[in-house]
Amino acid sequence: MIHNITIDEFLKQASTLPLVDVRTPAEYLHGRILGAYNVALFTNEERVQVGTTYKQVGREQAILLGFDYVGPRWSGYIRQCLDIAPDKRIAVHCWRGGMRSGAMAWALNLYGFDVYLVQGGYKAYRRWCHRQFARSYNLHMLGGMTGSGKTRMLQLLQAAGQQVVDLEDLAQHQGSAYGTMNRLVQPTQEQFENNLAWRLQYLDTSQPLWLEDECQMIGKRCIPLPLWQQMRVAPLIDLQVPTEQRVASLVQEYGSLDPDFLIESTERIHKRLGPEQTKNAIAAIREGCMTDFIRIVLVYYDKTYRKGLERRNAGLIRALPVNGLPTEADMHNLVNIAATYIAVSTAPGGKS
Repeated sequence: MIHNITIDEFLKQASTLPLVDVRTPAEYLHGRILGAYNVALFTNEERVQVGTTYKQVGREQAILLGFDYVGPRWSGYIRQCLDIAPDKRIAVHCWRGGMRSGAMAWALNLYGFDVYLVQGGYKAYRRWCHRQFARSYNLHMLGGMTGSGKTRMLQLLQAAGQQVVDLEDLAQHQGSAYGTMNRLVQPTQEQFENNLAWRLQYLDTSQPLWLEDECQMIGKRCIPLPLWQQMRVAPLIDLQVPTEQRVASLVQEYGSLDPDFLIESTERIHKRLGPEQTKNAIAAIREGCMTDFIRIVLVYYDKTYRKGLERRNAGLIRALPVNGLPTEADMHNLVNIAATYIAVSTAPGGKS
């Protein structure tokens, strides 16, 4: 039997209902619903040919061409879906809930599957994603200069049961010129948004949500504007860590990376560092003087961070001195600040 369901109806049962994406491999790689399996009805090249035929000749000829391509492959598709859903209960989608998913649903239904056809397809999921970014969140921003241990603090908060979204983890980038760490590969912008929306859907908007204070761009990925705008006006706790500790932490984190990678990354910010500082930083890398290299680039990153703070409402910024790596005690202080200072400063009639 074929059941027509909305994207919201699918998401409510996504944990127990396997999902098959019948779009091409290229479409799937560009952006997909988390957990979806790709059982491509057409190859990338076949889809182009069918689309061209549809535009230049007509719908019926395009349908016939499509059946010419997939005719011998139906049994293979069914076997793939049996591997995915042995109990024969499965959801199917294509780009916008059109002929591709309809054809797959027909074949699976004929075989005896209980098929849930997602209306509007992947396009409906993308609209759903944008709705998640537009929701109003109770944001608490975690700031601090480079090397302040913000990621460590977020991990402590999450372990303590606080709501946390690690944007850098989702973007697969540490948020600086060196942010790929010479190993991370960023998802497409579309997939970054898909993964972020998937994470946001489970949150209680009445409870605090902790995010790291980020630039809108994390590497080459852009935080969706509606969420970014909320981040810029949310209360912020500024971790203040002694410079020597930050330098030591960054040397430990970046000092073992490939020197060629560090030099190439430094050259990308030469206009912001300035010619003399760029030259000195590269020389330090080549000589293995990682502490000197970190000190040089921190001048730029610290200046950038301070400028960002200046563009915020000073009344919504609270400093939290942290000595060394963030500890559970620091985390509890952070939560207490959020529960008192932030609540008072954002309440009607509160000070700001």
